[in-house]
Amino acid sequence: MELMLQQLINAVSLGSIYALVALGVAIVFSILRLANFAHGELMTVAGYTLYATLLAGVHWLLAAVAAIAASVIAALLLERVAYRRLRSANPLTLLITSFAVSVALQSLFLLFFGARPKGIELPAFVDAGFRIGQLRVQWLDVFIIVITGLIVLSLHLFLKKTVIGLALRSAADDFRTTRLMGIKANAVVVGAFMLSGALAGIAALFYFATVPNVVPSSGFEPMLKGFIACVIGGLGSLPAAVVGGFLLAFLEVGSDAILSNSLSPYLDAIVFGIAIILLRWRPGGLFGVRMTEDLRV
Repeated sequence: MELMLQQLINAVSLGSIYALVALGVAIVFSILRLANFAHGELMTVAGYTLYATLLAGVHWLLAAVAAIAASVIAALLLERVAYRRLRSANPLTLLITSFAVSVALQSLFLLFFGARPKGIELPAFVDAGFRIGQLRVQWLDVFIIVITGLIVLSLHLFLKKTVIGLALRSAADDFRTTRLMGIKANAVVVGAFMLSGALAGIAALFYFATVPNVVPSSGFEPMLKGFIACVIGGLGSLPAAVVGGFLLAFLEVGSDAILSNSLSPYLDAIVFGIAIILLRWRPGGLFGVRMTEDLRV
């Protein structure tokens, strides 16, 4: 029972990170139909910013704020430089562009920071925990789960109750009609990228707290997992992205607990295989979201 509870905590904590990444991907996709594979590099930007600021002796709280701010700025630069002129382009063109941007950014990271991992000196409380009987719970896992829950709730209220949130939801429903109603396209898209960048920065803080080193390709794996979570849940739906993130984490942690040591190196292949089986059963994702113009936020 204690082992099951430990695995449950691990799955919910990991699912929280995947859910935040998936939300960042889904927000941009819902409006531009852009699968932004450079989203992982926004996390890497946050990771290197966290590394540099902590190395310079900046307080960890200010370093965390700087990392999120750097991710948001990088997202806005990507939108302005790489994607703005391609908004009306074919989805395949957008997809290829996002891959190109991802590779280009990884090359820049390699040029400026080198290939060696940069260790992030995290505060001591990151490894602190408490016991419930024989079960040891890390405060970091509790923090990740609680903060993610608050972020998801705040995002839901923001999209439902604020003017900007309603504009984002309207644009996700029908971008052309939204523009005809007088809402500026640039403001909507910039808002989507700002949210995406902020979510990437927060997810990066949690990710690098569990994996305390950063390399040029650090953001690729969590971004891939976040994108797969979006596909499993249903592309274009924010609730589906959250559910997909937690489902993927439960599949990953559950498979890791069940598999023998000889099969552990094939964990990702097995998890992705299960995801493929799910998509064969529900091609539109578990929420049945179709790849048409009626996608919902």
